Amino acid sequence: MSPESITGPAPRPALGTAPVPGIDVAAERARTPGVTESHHLNAAGAALPTAAVVDAVVEHLRREERDGGYEAAAAVGEAVEAVYDDVAELVGARAAEIALFDTATTGLRVLVDALVSSGTPRLLVSRSAYVSHALHLMAHARRTGTGLEILPVDPATGAVDLDALALSLHGGGPAIVFVAHLPTSSGLVEPVAALGALTRRHGARLVVDATQSVGHLPVDVGEIGCDVLVTTGRKFLRAPRGTAFAWVHPDVLPTLEPGAPDVRGAAWTAEREWTLAGTARRFETWEHSVACRLGLGVAVRETVERGLDVTTAHLVALGARLREQLRSRPGVTVRDPAASTSGMVTFTVDGVEPAEVKHRLAAARVRVVTVPASHGQWDLGAREVPAVVRASVHVYNDADDLDALLSVVDTITAGHR
Repeated sequence: MSPESITGPAPRPALGTAPVPGIDVAAERARTPGVTESHHLNAAGAALPTAAVVDAVVEHLRREERDGGYEAAAAVGEAVEAVYDDVAELVGARAAEIALFDTATTGLRVLVDALVSSGTPRLLVSRSAYVSHALHLMAHARRTGTGLEILPVDPATGAVDLDALALSLHGGGPAIVFVAHLPTSSGLVEPVAALGALTRRHGARLVVDATQSVGHLPVDVGEIGCDVLVTTGRKFLRAPRGTAFAWVHPDVLPTLEPGAPDVRGAAWTAEREWTLAGTARRFETWEHSVACRLGLGVAVRETVERGLDVTTAHLVALGARLREQLRSRPGVTVRDPAASTSGMVTFTVDGVEPAEVKHRLAAARVRVVTVPASHGQWDLGAREVPAVVRASVHVYNDADDLDALLSVVDTITAGHR
């Protein structure tokens, strides 16, 4: 659908239509059937998969239909093993350090419980934390009496205040620091490598929620210097829903035990004895979707083959264009903090509820989401922003998609002047 088909003022020409170098958008669109249905600007929620990803899932489901679930799984054992190798390559790790999960929330819950069970360290968490992770940490702190500290932000950037964190870590006893590399509530990019250096210096652990960054920005666990990293498949990796993975530092892994060992990662050796797998698979469960994991493998290979550097350049450039154009619109407020250099953009329109903006965009087949303060109380709630509209781009998006969004926004603002 061209932007001309949307009723309302024509988009401003300053945006330009030149493609961002490095990505063949036409080729990406050709292998992404969903682009014919809408201007999809919701990669941070669930990106559009390629036809190859969907084919891998459906093909295995047909195999299960024909042969049965266990038999089908046995037939693709080598392909599933390769998923661990591909995921490890993506984040600069080894396959033995990777655990696969159904969701990032599950991965964070399992690994955080394992981390805190070894003692009662202080929990220090960034304001960028996602609602499910924040609720888990708050519930743990309430149940155990463990200290939970919400880290202040640097007013100049909106990211974690590194000086304040250093003061908190200095002489404060064992601590685990939790940070969302990119939050759900804005286009902020947290300085995870600086956080890694700081936590190592003070002997603290660092857990990174990378659900919005893997597949979006280059993510290398060695360069970050974290102890645990968790991400999902459905967002910027363009994998099926119901996929996720975690990386655990090889020095930390032997010290962690799952709170509920499963036959997937443990062997029952005697009446009251068991042994855990020597790899991160000790945190997995036996039951999972083989079809979805095969789809994850295809999506990860596509991401690696495309290249993270060119992908990041494309997404960041489109995000910057959209941010700039929205800022130029009277009646529109971009809600991203200063340290927002990603392909995610949040905004509000004066006098119009974000839900209504989303509804108007959806009517024009422009797909975005709204993020309420209840999904980010430590961020949006602290900023007294009840909700935002969030647009997020991927490699199948170009200036036409941005123009479509901007045209509808122009129509909305024109009606409220």
